[in-house]
Amino acid sequence: MKHTVVMTGASRGIGRVAARDILRRSPDTHLVVVARGGADALAAELGARGRAVTAVEADLGSLDSVRSAAAAINGRLTRGELPPLRGFVGNAGTQYTNALTEGPDGFEATFAINVLANHLLVRGLENRFVSPARVVITVSDTHFGDFRHNMGMVPGPVWAAPDRLARTGAFPRPGTTRAGRTAYSTSKLAAIHLVHEYARRLPAGIDAVGYNPGFVPGTGLTRNAGPVARFAMRRVMPAMTLTPFATSRAAAGRHLADLVLGATQAPSGSYVDRGRAVPSSAESYDRRREQELWEAVERLTSERPAHVRAA
Repeated sequence: MKHTVVMTGASRGIGRVAARDILRRSPDTHLVVVARGGADALAAELGARGRAVTAVEADLGSLDSVRSAAAAINGRLTRGELPPLRGFVGNAGTQYTNALTEGPDGFEATFAINVLANHLLVRGLENRFVSPARVVITVSDTHFGDFRHNMGMVPGPVWAAPDRLARTGAFPRPGTTRAGRTAYSTSKLAAIHLVHEYARRLPAGIDAVGYNPGFVPGTGLTRNAGPVARFAMRRVMPAMTLTPFATSRAAAGRHLADLVLGATQAPSGSYVDRGRAVPSSAESYDRRREQELWEAVERLTSERPAHVRAA
């Protein structure tokens, strides 16, 4: 049956691989790619050979832009321009070299893109899903915060009140690369908390799962890093995919496609490490924290920044 899957982060890395794989393996899928700049060109490329792909432009760092994207998708679903919605893939993510980068809404940019944008899209599309449906959020094993899972390359998460995490300067020495990486791992822990809340709160028949691709060198994740780090990720680290410590883009993209298409069995609320559901960190199962985070992101994504309210 024809159906729609909405996807962020399809323009590069594992998302591009997964998007191609989904379209190749599931001819009934109409893929909606949400991207900033070049979305039409991306849709044209992915839509070669008659595959159904629609572009929606959005800057995921701007909540107003994300709202507009959700409204555009809703409108197309209402008008019958898109078949029923059965999937959302929140694959876009970013990592900055500090914890001081502020987005247009006044939120710390890592938290805005990795947490708030996904939440706004899930909530904006929630009433349009047709069962069975699946929400997949790309998370990270950096949320474990131990050497075993990321070889000490990324500091573990440092939790604080969600309103604090959403603002710049939430971590010690916020202008450092270490703080930027801490913001990243903490945002991915927050995303897992929200996956647990989605599993509890979304209507029956709509599953929510977190997907960990593992360490994948050569993606665009470090595009905001310095030149040395970017060079290492592009030219040096890819050799690690020959070892058990890293995952190739091809494998990570295939695992993501498997999860979206239902080839990987994963009950709602699962944490899927590449091709199988496993427990996430002990810290990630904190019902009080998850409730607090839910209430905060609901409020933060409904507010307008002061300069917008005054306009």
